[in-house]
Amino acid sequence: MALISLEDLDGLDDEQLDDDITDNPEPMDEDESERLMSHWQAVASTHQVSVPQEMRGPIQEMTRNSQQREPLPFTTISSHEKMGEVQYEERLYPAGHWASVTQGDDLYEQSISTAFMKLMRFICKENSAGRYLGMTVPVISYIRMAKDGKTFEKEVETAFFLPAALQHSPPQSCDPDISIVYRQPIRVVTRPFFGTTTEETVGRQILLLWEILGATDELHSDRYAVAVYENPGVPRRRNELWFIRRDL
Repeated sequence: MALISLEDLDGLDDEQLDDDITDNPEPMDEDESERLMSHWQAVASTHQVSVPQEMRGPIQEMTRNSQQREPLPFTTISSHEKMGEVQYEERLYPAGHWASVTQGDDLYEQSISTAFMKLMRFICKENSAGRYLGMTVPVISYIRMAKDGKTFEKEVETAFFLPAALQHSPPQSCDPDISIVYRQPIRVVTRPFFGTTTEETVGRQILLLWEILGATDELHSDRYAVAVYENPGVPRRRNELWFIRRDL
């Protein structure tokens, strides 16, 4: 099972939707709108997540603006390779304002999907500025391990760093579930992985990175983050697992 997130905004290949849907800044006509919504509903049916009709507007807006995403800024502290392949990197991400929502559905994938749809509505006019805000990538999901140390807690926080133009005066959300929070810099050890992001696949990546790094008290072992960059139409789409350092 995969999740519905910003990834699906890009998963519109030439056989599903015409290119001019994403390139055309004008409002979509009824046929274009229906094709786009049908695509999302088809994706949702495979993910066991429903897409309500109220998402039609936000989906259209974010599809039109899919090429206008800012990269989340960071500084690379170190990079570690083996036989020419990056094993992991250490990075420092800056302080700043994030839009954040915590969701606790039955499945990890459902929590992320529901949370991101709320963030989509915030980005697309359900905010104090009353306009499309833009967004950054990747979108980050923060997970905590259950007491057994193997499974995830149900509540998952999903967040994105506000674009640079909004950092000094961040708009507020009309949805009380979404918080605009200022966070201090975060230092992470990150490793890329490719493919789907489910509890099973992320759990395997956690074990793999611990094997590479070895035991250390410098990293949190009860919480992690997953960064999502690309769409499900990419056969080996890019994601990252983040281990969070206790200190900068």
